[in-house]
Amino acid sequence: MSNWQDGTATLRIGPVAVPLEVAASYGARTRGLLGRDGIAGAMLLTPAASVHTFRMRFAIDVAYLDRNLRVLAVVTMPRGRLGLPRPRARHVLEAAAGAMAGWGLRPGTTVRVDRS
Repeated sequence: MSNWQDGTATLRIGPVAVPLEVAASYGARTRGLLGRDGIAGAMLLTPAASVHTFRMRFAIDVAYLDRNLRVLAVVTMPRGRLGLPRPRARHVLEAAAGAMAGWGLRPGTTVRVDRS
């Protein structure tokens, strides 16, 4: 999908379907998960190559995706951290810490985004 816009969608990881919020505008990407106590599902920041967890209320899993939605790396970031930009990353997927392992998301996995 090359025409990204803010809204909701479904993240497909093989047979797993996860509710997804897409943050494509500058304002939505800047706001991200700030001020929230959690997230049901995941948030896709696009375009993005790095994230931070300053002023976040909870630790998050972060997956860096290339232009084809292939996972380059998955890390768990505690609150108050700055993630370095990842080469080749075009999108960043965020979820509550531990969620991505439960979905089977790991480097090399290609995900799909289905618009709602």
